This record gives sequence, C-alpha cells and structure tokens, in this order.
Amino acid sequence: PAKDPTPMLSKRHADILKILDASGTVTVTALAETLGVSAETVRRDLRPLMEDGAVLRMHGAVGLSTPSGEAPFRKRMRENAAAKQAVALAAAGLVRDGDVLMLDTGTTTSFIARALTGHRRLTIITNSTDVARTLSQGGGNRVFLAGGEVRGDSGAILGSSAVAFAAGFHAGLALISAGAVDASGVMDVDPDEAAFARTLLDRADRRVVVTDATKFGRRSLVTVAGFDRITDLVTDKAPPAAITASLTEAATRLTLA
Repeated sequence: PAKDPTPMLSKRHADILKILDASGTVTVTALAETLGVSAETVRRDLRPLMEDGAVLRMHGAVGLSTPSGEAPFRKRMRENAAAKQAVALAAAGLVRDGDVLMLDTGTTTSFIARALTGHRRLTIITNSTDVARTLSQGGGNRVFLAGGEVRGDSGAILGSSAVAFAAGFHAGLALISAGAVDASGVMDVDPDEAAFARTLLDRADRRVVVTDATKFGRRSLVTVAGFDRITDLVTDKAPPAAITASLTEAATRLTLA
C-alpha cells in the first residue's frame, strides 16, 4: 500500500511518543486502538522510531528507550490532579471506619487511598503497591496485597494469580478506576487490568467506578463492565446525555464531586 503523507506520519509519530511517555510500555494493538488506525500502520510508523533508537520493542509491547525522567504513573498523578482529588474525596465519603474494601490500580484510586488515611480499622484488598503502601502506615488497617507480576510503570500487580487472589475475598465496597467510559459502560486499555477490575466487581456488594470527566465519550480496547454491573459512578462533571441515559436505565447512582 502507498505510504501516508509525511505530515500525517509526523503527527502520528509525535502522538505515539506522547502515548508512550504517558503510559510506559504499550502493546501495538493498544496503540492502534488509541490512534484509530490499523496495527500494520502502527508497526510501519514504529519502524523509523526503532531505527532511530527512540523506541524499544519488549515482550510484545513497545516503550521509550529513554524515559523522560519522571515515572509514567507519577506523571499521570499530576495530570488533571484537582479533578481526581475531588473525585477521590467524594468516593472516600462512601467509606466508613471498619469497612472492607477493594481498590484496583489507577491514579484516582491512589488519590482515594490518600483521602482514606484519616479512616481507621479498614481492611483493604488491592493489587496496587501504591495503595498498599499508603494505607498500611497506620490507623489499625489490614492490607492484603495481590501476588503476581509487578508492572514497573504503575506498580500494578497483575495476572492470573492476582485475579485468583482477589476472588478469594468478599468486600462491602469495590472502587475501580476507568480507562474510558461511554454509553456502553466502562473500558480499559489493558486486558489484565480489566480482568482484575471485573473480579473486584464480582466480589463486592457495592461496586463503584471512579473517574474524572476527561474519560467520558472515549472508547478503549477492553470492556470491563456495563453499567448494570455497577452500583455507583463518582465523577467531577455531569456525563454527556447518552451516558446519563445509560446510567438511569441501569439504576446506577451518579455522584458529582
């Protein structure tokens, strides 16, 4: 096939580098989904970046050969931080001292962990090393951390052993983050993260999705759950009409921070 015009290639090269800088290692399939092009187009665009040494291929994914110096997860914590903190405070308001709760890995759930440091006697089941570290520092809390493969870019522990670990618990409350939200429900870019989040939803009485409004109207690679599986959505701004209609139909409670 004929090559794309150079200006489009240049823009897409910049978009690829921006995605890798923000997200760490990313699969070709996920890059293609995010950019709205075919996997073959992404592979073609990656070739000159790999030849220049800017991008490295590793274990079926690609990443920057020289990260910007700030860990991708820390960088995401700074992005839209005020909205995430507001959502986190609203979500923390659902938690009472002594509760058993589950949290997955995400910048918003990390903010929730910080908002919960004033609570006492919590039992926390998580796959986030950041959440575990934050909530194991005092307050009489008990923290159970999943075992499995540790993702260096996010501190998430993922894989079949992490899913099996979470499936052995039951909680009153699960709080999961979202990579994207549209009228069909909640999505994520990573199949392993989606599998862990679905397990938390299966094992909790009250099932809460936390997200800032920038995720609305986006689509992502993997479906986590439809709104019929979710009891609450906590966010910072009213969702678009199509999402609001789906929430109403599913009887999912909407909380605006």
